[in-house]
Amino acid sequence: MPENELIGRYLLMLQSERGFSVNTVDGYRSDLNKLVTFLQKQGRADAASLVRNELPALLAFLQNQGLGPASVARCLSAWRGFYRFLLGEGHTDQDPFLHITAPKPTERLPKALAFADVKRLLDAPGQAIRSGRRQPEALRDDAMLEVLYATGLRVTELITLELNAVNLTVGFLRAFGKGAKQRVMPLGDLAVGKLRPYLEHGRPLILKTRTSNHLFVTRSGRAMTRQGFWKLLTRYARAAGIRRKISPHMVRHSFATHLLERGADLRVVQTLLGHADIATTQIYTKVERDRLKKLHQQHHPRG
Repeated sequence: MPENELIGRYLLMLQSERGFSVNTVDGYRSDLNKLVTFLQKQGRADAASLVRNELPALLAFLQNQGLGPASVARCLSAWRGFYRFLLGEGHTDQDPFLHITAPKPTERLPKALAFADVKRLLDAPGQAIRSGRRQPEALRDDAMLEVLYATGLRVTELITLELNAVNLTVGFLRAFGKGAKQRVMPLGDLAVGKLRPYLEHGRPLILKTRTSNHLFVTRSGRAMTRQGFWKLLTRYARAAGIRRKISPHMVRHSFATHLLERGADLRVVQTLLGHADIATTQIYTKVERDRLKKLHQQHHPRG
């Protein structure tokens, strides 16, 4: 069976049977293409021909491409899964990645915005609404930014929200995270208050005669894209006077950090973020410890 067909079957299995998102599958495809490129450079196109003593050369190939420890670890994870798939399907009788340890990624602390910056960001679409500029889109943008900060959703979770996922009467929404796992999120009064005018006035004007199941839509009748929302966020950040580079994930980090600063339980934050492992959430406690240490040094007479 051709190599690209095997990869295609493996990626289809990840999406259909294991519930991987489109973006995650695309990442695996990119990592597997690196393996194919390496094999082609060795004069081979058969993944089953890779042997364990070639792994140092394979890792050197990745490092020569400028990949850091986190990217190398991600590639190894994709390749391990692929070879387990090949073994299970009977296309190989060996797993060259068995017992191979990935390089430990450098711990990167999440970057969060100060609450004052978040407030200015969330207030920015309101200026466009009051001025009458792009009124329907401004109502949508106002609701999207507020929902993002109110729930800490991942950007893909935000843009793929469907209309029936939101219940304004009880103030909750349903989101589907990694592995198609569903969680219910409280919205808060401010988010509900911004969703109502968008749903009543903004969304119908954006769609006109079109119909859509998606909550946040564009003039084409389709859902907002990741790139489109990133540009939208950047534009409002500039309007709010935020000079640092900003991303949707930074708003998610801000959501978690601000909850913990105000005394939220770590387990609650884990549930709200949709983390399968609390160890993923615990990194925020280090951020909080570093913040408290800095405040102590700044304000304690013997700090």
